[in-house]
Amino acid sequence: MIVEYIRYRIPGERSAEFEEAYRRASRFLASAPQCVNYELSRCVDEPACHILRITWTSAEDHLEGFRGGELFPGFLAEIKPYVGMIEEMRHYEPTEVRGDGGSVPTLYTWMGGTEALERLTERFYETVKADELIGPLFAHMDPAHPRYVAMWLAEVFGGPARYTGERGGYPHMLGMHRNRAITEAQRRRWVNLLADAADAVGLPDDPEFRAAFMGYIEWGTRLALANSQPGATPVEQAPVPHWGWGVAPPYQG
Repeated sequence: MIVEYIRYRIPGERSAEFEEAYRRASRFLASAPQCVNYELSRCVDEPACHILRITWTSAEDHLEGFRGGELFPGFLAEIKPYVGMIEEMRHYEPTEVRGDGGSVPTLYTWMGGTEALERLTERFYETVKADELIGPLFAHMDPAHPRYVAMWLAEVFGGPARYTGERGGYPHMLGMHRNRAITEAQRRRWVNLLADAADAVGLPDDPEFRAAFMGYIEWGTRLALANSQPGATPVEQAPVPHWGWGVAPPYQG
């Protein structure tokens, strides 16, 4: 991906009409397959300054795909009166220096941390062992397995990176699923039993948390199912996914 920044200097008396023009123009960005997202900001300290940030799938997709496509003429028609007020227009490549601040709690913190996850996995594997469909998959389960799964989930949801440091991270988890030939019926039972266990141990039940939590469980179990099939060729090296409030990891297996 590439990020385009356009800095405008708009006289105060034209600020409202400028923003309204971009409201109209934004419909073309929203329809463009090359556009990931966009945001127009106004400077608080110097209100004449406006910054438009557009994330494109690539610089080529922007310069050739969007600008050469059928949406660009309509977009340009809306913002053309302000082109002469542009002070900077450049593409920037994101670096690895990024992260979230502390104003929004991680899913790990919201659910109650490691203690809550260990309660969850202990209850979950009690029901798993008694289940006729997926119980046989765990017939020879290490007694510490529930704790290891809690450790994995803690790292996924924003807690300490102990699974990477102590258990080998993603490659180790991948190895646990290779050639297990998990079926879709078994995957669904796993998901349903985990959801039941989350209710039983009192994990938060607000819609925002449960949507994010179950979103990862769906994603992770579908990936595990695919990776478990004989002959599968999954991604061999990847970080433990970091899952937030509606945020999926940047890779697929």
